[in-house]
Amino acid sequence: MILDGKKVRDELLDNYKEKIKNENLAIKLAIILVGDNEASKIYIRNKERACDYVGIVVEKYLLAADTSESELISLIEKLNDDPSVTGIILQSPVPSHIDFDKCSGLINSRKDVDGFTAYNIYNLYLGHDTILPCTVKGIIKLIEYYNIPIAGANVVIVGRGNIVGHPLSLALLNMDATVTVAHSKTKNLANLTKNADILISATGHPHLIKKDMVKDGAVVIDVGVSRVDGHILGDVDFEFVKEIAYAITPNPGGVGPMTVAMIIDNLLMMKGRENNG
Repeated sequence: MILDGKKVRDELLDNYKEKIKNENLAIKLAIILVGDNEASKIYIRNKERACDYVGIVVEKYLLAADTSESELISLIEKLNDDPSVTGIILQSPVPSHIDFDKCSGLINSRKDVDGFTAYNIYNLYLGHDTILPCTVKGIIKLIEYYNIPIAGANVVIVGRGNIVGHPLSLALLNMDATVTVAHSKTKNLANLTKNADILISATGHPHLIKKDMVKDGAVVIDVGVSRVDGHILGDVDFEFVKEIAYAITPNPGGVGPMTVAMIIDNLLMMKGRENNG
């Protein structure tokens, strides 16, 4: 079975669009880009298209690469104080003279679309209702859409990054999965991955996960993205692994579209909290 992120994204966006229209919701997303990173511009266009489709206003702040950290912080503070702004995204990466973690951490936690602020991560750690990072939320929504059980599942996550692996491990633990996190120092990786009911790889190492590393009937989620000779490759050797997996995401077309959809999901969650005081 192919876990089709594009199909699920399109269904979700249609639902979000209807909700926003029926409830006459005024939602505004502020996106900040510092510098001229081409990949970031593509990501922003994808976010903007999704927002336009559902009826969310996007304000882009395209700052020069030599913008100072203090100028960026001033903009974030201004947007924090603007009641018309529902959510804020600071697009990564930023130029080397700017501390991304520091600046993104200054976004008001109630407007933190990416779920990266200390407040939201702490609530995730505690198992409280919180704004989840969009990729993490997208993976969970995709699994749930296809009625794949998470509670009690043996989940192996390859990759411990702060954007996917680490917060995903907490989110799945909160859903009663048994979670193992592997990383670059893990010995005998295949011994772990072959025991996974759900195997999630988020390393950015092309075709790291081979067929002989996957249990028959496993669910395989490919989060990693690499560009090799002009082609996008995932962490999973898809053509071979799909032969034994019960379900698998394509890459591209799996987790990526879900990540974009979860921006809208988080904005709706924020708007609901705003309306409820």
